[in-house]
Formats: sequence, C-alpha cells, structure tokens
Amino acid sequence: MHVVVVGGGTGGHVIPAIPVMEALRREGHDVSFIGTTSGYEERLLVHTDVRYYGISSGKLRRYFSFENLRDVFRVLTGIVQAFFLLGRLKPEVIFSKGGFVAFPVVLAGWLRRVPVIGHESDITPGLANRLSLPFMQTLCISFPETRVRRYKGRVVHTGSPLRPEFLAGDPERGRERFALPADRPILIVVGGSQGARVLNAVVRDAVVPLTKRYEVIHVCGPGNVVTIEQPGYHAYEFIREGWADLIAAAKIVVSRAGANSLFEVLALQKLNLLVPLSAAASRGDQIENANYAEARGFSLVIREEALRVETMMEGLINLERQAEAYRECLTSFARTDAVGALCSEIHRLVDARA
Repeated sequence: MHVVVVGGGTGGHVIPAIPVMEALRREGHDVSFIGTTSGYEERLLVHTDVRYYGISSGKLRRYFSFENLRDVFRVLTGIVQAFFLLGRLKPEVIFSKGGFVAFPVVLAGWLRRVPVIGHESDITPGLANRLSLPFMQTLCISFPETRVRRYKGRVVHTGSPLRPEFLAGDPERGRERFALPADRPILIVVGGSQGARVLNAVVRDAVVPLTKRYEVIHVCGPGNVVTIEQPGYHAYEFIREGWADLIAAAKIVVSRAGANSLFEVLALQKLNLLVPLSAAASRGDQIENANYAEARGFSLVIREEALRVETMMEGLINLERQAEAYRECLTSFARTDAVGALCSEIHRLVDARA
C-alpha cells in the first residue's frame, strides 16, 4: 500500500513519525511525506528513504493577529496543493502526526475519501489535531489519560513511537564514542530548538558548579552553541549518531517537557528534571505533560519562571538524594510497542476500507 505521512512545524511532529515510516518500509510499503516548503522537515528526514513533498501552510494561532489574515490564504493554498498532490500520489491511507501543515492534508484527504489516522503526542490535543478531528477515522494517543470531547471516531492508546535502537543503547559505547571519563557521572541537558534560550542560558551560568559534580553534555539546538572553555562541559547543536548510547550512559537528564523527550527518559527510566515551556511561550502542553510526570513521581519539575542556577543545582541534588524513590516510581511506567500498534491501526483502517 501507499501511505502518506504528514507533520511539521517542529521536530516533535516529525521525529516520532520516522520509526513508523521505517517499519512500514520494512514491510514493503510505499511511504511519502508531506511537510512545509521551508524544507525544515525535509532536513530531519535526510537519513530516510521516503519521498518528500512540500506545500504551503500558515501558522494556526489561538489569538488575534493580523498575521492570521495572511495565513488564511496560505492554508487555503495548502488545501488546494494537497488536494492535487493526493490525486497524483493516490495513497490508501494518510497518517497525520499533527502540526500546522497537517490540517490542509487531512482536509484534502477527506475530500478525496482517503482514510486518515492521527497521532497526538501530548495529554491534550493541539489546535491542528483538534481542527483535523472531524476528518479523522482514528486518533491514537500517547497518554491513556487523554480525553477527546465530542469525537466520534476510534480512539486508541498506543503510546509514543520510539526507534527500537534507542532502547538498546550501550553506556560503555556511549562514553567511549564521546570520550567521556569512566569515573564521572554524566548529566545530559537538552535545550532543544523551541524555547531553548532560557534553559541554555541558565546551564551556561551554572557551568562551574555543574562540572564540579558531572560531565555535562549540553544539546543546545541549531545555531545555539556558545564556546565555553570549561573542563567537563561539552556543547552540541544536535546529536544524531550515538544518541541512544549516550543517553543510556546518563545519570540524569534535564529536558523540556515535550511529549517525545518525556517518553524517551521515562522509557529508559532515567532520573530526570523537567523545565516545561511557560504558558507565555506555548499553549501550555508542556506544563500539562510535566504535571502528569510529577504527579506520578516520575520527574522533578522546575517551572521556567523559577529556573535559576540555584534552583537547578538544588533540584539536581534533591534528585540524587531521592534517587531510589524516583527509580521505584519509574519502574511502574508502562512502555508500549507504539510503532507496532500504530502500524496495526494503519493496516486496520486500510482493511476496513477495502
């Protein structure tokens, strides 16, 4: 069968789709990806063998802005482009990972009578997925607590897809690959790309006390690396090769609270400190994700407004003091075969159409 995958705007709408696409390709299916014309999503897919197509898309905002007027025309243009593109590609099913580029493709798929399956990473659906729900037959969710009001389609708890190799990292190989000493605990800080500035700045301010306790791996995001001559501090824009081994070697992970990052640390049962994006910089989805993890004893959370060198160091010390209690709670996190479950739902939707 031919599967069209769509998602974009941030890496969180693309990266989780990669293991699903790889699994479908291993089964012998044809897979195409639709993203924006900016090429951002295409760069994230450079190591895959899926065909990429870009369409016009405007940002879907939840507040008044004159930019909305311009973006309405971009969305309409994207719907037309997606309609004709789907006519050429003739997919049996569309898998939507969300993001503002997804809505035009989902709507065009509905107009073309192509069944649509979506996946929501966060506890509450984002705006693009909420707008797309009337045109979806199936919505898969990462968290069993997710509730979707007035949706009449099929809802399936699959969890969040992770690459199989991510779960098979080797700590010794990670230390060797990144030339890290064997006798120092490793702290990984993931600033990411969206809203990385605040977290990155605090880590740099705390570089001396941090490196007294840890070997620090700081993943800053594209274009955000600042050279700091401090033994024990290692800054990277992004780590692709060896990431599974490196995170396997980590003692503690400090991260934003995007669903994909959260599922990674929970699946590996890593001690973690979460700094969710503030409501001023997001729709509050990371705050909800962090609240979920904190309430279950999986994570220690510091609100962005309270993040300082002192609060970060205090949080890390508390994590270590209560490590056994956190690890005991983390063992209760149910890791699912999300990739297998999503592929099964894609097959089920195609079979139901036949």
